[in-house]
Amino acid sequence: MPLDFISENLLLALALFVVFLIAAVALHVILRISAGRIRRRAPEGLAYEAIKGLSNSAVLFLAFLGIVLALRALPDLESWQTTFTRAWTLLSVLLVARVLANIASVAASWYIRTVAPRTATQADDRMVPILRRIVLVVIYGLAALIALDTLGVSITPLLGGLGITGLAVALALQPTLSNFFAGTYVLTDTAIHPGDYIELQGGPAGYVIDIGWRSTKIRTWLNNLVIIPNSIVADTIVMNYQGPDPALNVLVTCGVSYSSDLAKVERVSLEVAREVLQEVPGAVSTEDPWFGYDSFGDSNIGFWIFLQAEDRIGSFVVTNELIKRLHARFAEESIEINYPVRKLVYPDGAGRKEV
Repeated sequence: MPLDFISENLLLALALFVVFLIAAVALHVILRISAGRIRRRAPEGLAYEAIKGLSNSAVLFLAFLGIVLALRALPDLESWQTTFTRAWTLLSVLLVARVLANIASVAASWYIRTVAPRTATQADDRMVPILRRIVLVVIYGLAALIALDTLGVSITPLLGGLGITGLAVALALQPTLSNFFAGTYVLTDTAIHPGDYIELQGGPAGYVIDIGWRSTKIRTWLNNLVIIPNSIVADTIVMNYQGPDPALNVLVTCGVSYSSDLAKVERVSLEVAREVLQEVPGAVSTEDPWFGYDSFGDSNIGFWIFLQAEDRIGSFVVTNELIKRLHARFAEESIEINYPVRKLVYPDGAGRKEV
C-alpha cells in the first residue's frame, strides 16, 4: 500500500533523527561529566578547556547528521539529495573549522594563563595572541574556500586574485610589516625589557615603557614619551644600562696643583671615596674604590676616582656626593685645585712694563 510505504519511510526518518538526537544529548551529558571530573583533578589543565570547547561542536555534528540521514531516508525527497549532500558538506566544513578554531583559542588561552607567567620573558605573552589570530584567519579562510568550491564556485581565479592582492597589500604595508618583524626580533631576542634604561646611538635615551609589535616606547629624563619604530631599534646600536648587571661604574676626574703632596692626595681621596660607598644610598659598598693619576695638565696633575653605583640613578647620587665631599676634604687638608695657570717667561733683562 502507498500509504503504508510512506508511513514506513517517515517512521524510519523519524527514528533516525530521534536516535541521533538522543546520541547527541548523551554525548553532551558524558562530555560535561568528564569535564567536571577533569576540572576537579586539574582545574588549570588543557584537557578540561579542550573538552569544554569541543562539546558544543560535537553535539551539533551529531544533530545535523541525524537530520541529513533522516531527510535522505525519504524517497519523495530524492530529487533533493544533491542539495542535502552539499548542505551537509557545508555544515561539516563549518563545524570542522569551528572545532579547529576552538582548539587554537583554547590552547592559546591556556598557554597565556598557565605557561607564559612562568617564562623569563614577555615575548610569548605578546606573540601567542598574534599567532592565534593568524591561525584563526587561516582556518576560516580555508573553510571559506572549501565552501565556495562545494557550492560550485571556481576558486582558481579567486586564488590568483588573492595572490595579486596579497602582493599589493604587502608592498603597501612594507613599513608596517618591517616594524612587525622587527618587533618580533626585539621581543624574542630578550636584550631589552620594560624598565631598562637604554640609549640609542645618535638618538634618545630613557626608560623602556613598552615593547609592542610596531614600536618601542621610552620615557626620557624630561618625562617625555618617545615612540621609536621597531625597525630603527633593530637596526641601531642600543646601549642597555641594565645589562648584564644594573650596577654602573662611576668615574670622577679632577686635578691638584703641582705643589701638592701626591701621596697625601691619593690617601685623602680614597678615604672620601670609601665614606661615600659606606654612607650614600645607591653605592655598592662591596666594591673598593680605585684611584690613579693620569696626566700632567697645564695647571694641575689630573687624577681619577673609580667606584660603583647600584644603577644609573644611583650613579648621579654617588657622583654628586663624591664631588661635594672631596671638595670639602681638600679644603680641610689645604690641598689646592688650581685655576688655569700660565707661566710667563720674560726676555733677559726685561721687566713687566717693557713687556
